[in-house]
Amino acid sequence: MTKYDYDLFVIGAGSGGVRAARLAAQLGKKVAVAEEDRPGGTCVLRGCVPKKFMVYASEVPEQIGYARGFGWDAQAGGFDWNAFRDRNQAELTRLSHIYAANLVKAGVEIVNAHAAFADAHTLILTTKSGGQRRVTAQTILIAVGGWPFLPQHCPGVAEHALTSNDMFLLPDLPKTMAIVGGGYIAVEFAGIMHGLGVDVTLLYRGQKILRGFDDEVRDHLSNEMTLRGVKIHTECDPVKLHLDADGRTVVTLNTGGTATFDKVLYASGRKPKTEGLNLDAIGIKPDVHGAVPVDPFSRTEVANVYAIGDVTNRANLTPVAIREAIAFVETVYKDNPTAYDHENIPTAVFSQPQIGTVGLSEAEAVEKGIEFDVYTTRFKPMKTSFVGGDSRIFMKLIVERESDVVLGAHMVGGDAGEIIQLAGIAVKAKLTKAQWDATCAVHPTAAEELVTLKDKRA
Repeated sequence: MTKYDYDLFVIGAGSGGVRAARLAAQLGKKVAVAEEDRPGGTCVLRGCVPKKFMVYASEVPEQIGYARGFGWDAQAGGFDWNAFRDRNQAELTRLSHIYAANLVKAGVEIVNAHAAFADAHTLILTTKSGGQRRVTAQTILIAVGGWPFLPQHCPGVAEHALTSNDMFLLPDLPKTMAIVGGGYIAVEFAGIMHGLGVDVTLLYRGQKILRGFDDEVRDHLSNEMTLRGVKIHTECDPVKLHLDADGRTVVTLNTGGTATFDKVLYASGRKPKTEGLNLDAIGIKPDVHGAVPVDPFSRTEVANVYAIGDVTNRANLTPVAIREAIAFVETVYKDNPTAYDHENIPTAVFSQPQIGTVGLSEAEAVEKGIEFDVYTTRFKPMKTSFVGGDSRIFMKLIVERESDVVLGAHMVGGDAGEIIQLAGIAVKAKLTKAQWDATCAVHPTAAEELVTLKDKRA
């Protein structure tokens, strides 16, 4: 029997890789993790966590406006970006240390190095100083995540554009910013930067922002963002970036005009971080998007090599990577083949206002040939009505006509990310609209509309 250095070697110490490594080590397996950066991955270091802190900070001016509406003599004062940025980074360092400590406590060896394949059981580990060594493992798990994508067709992008990775370490806040893209990262940063006092323009080449979401959700969010002061230009795409004499970024647009901004953020997507893994050495060919192809059990075409998380481009969400990690350990080390179910995953977009969504959009229901009814409502929440605001909440249910099962739930409004978690349980459980309606409403809340919704769209 071949003797390997490790039972399991994990490439990448993000949420999925860390969970898989810890669980395997707790079963008595000899485990190591290679990580070029700090433990934590995209979510902790350059994604969900620091971005959510930015969302909290950017919502303060709106809350102060509400405070005045409720009779408080409240003033915003000034925002100290440097103080916030440094505190944000300190919190990320604290969380990363917890990730590392939990790995060590479980008995996992952390290797600060880049890992690349030499063969199916052998990895070459390269440190930042250039030192190299080879290690072998019976099973190898790829969990390297994704990385911001910059388009190659636009001259000047690589030199003059920011990516989402850069947003947490800005030396100062710009006065004006263009955000290129229409996905969740773009709309989240548009709300964040606007809330922090930046004049924000969103440039998107498509007809509507948030491709892949329900159309009415897309329209409602676009209207709400415009109401708050974010300028949205659709069917508008940069074709060139260059700096002017003052160091500001000049954007040449496909429409023929130009616009100048202090900074330009490209939030045009992310791609699996497979470069440098030397997958050719083991015969794995990434797909057209750069993702590692896997079967439902996260196994690649090489029997002892698995992949989970964003590098597989299945459902690029931190909780999904963690569930895939758990399923991997069940499959490989507990003789319990487990495939994580990627259907009906609740999702939040921390735009301003937030989006919560789970299940089918209306377009997806049509595409599947399902006969369904649509229930919708738009209303001013109590808090907004009291202060004379114009913002509205939108809710929508997609209900299969024959079975009465709720196939999709969608919300745009305050706390949508919190509310959709519980709605996700109901959709996952395939509860009917009658069962939703039989649930007693919690009054007065916005969420009660989900169980009292009677407005069937004609």
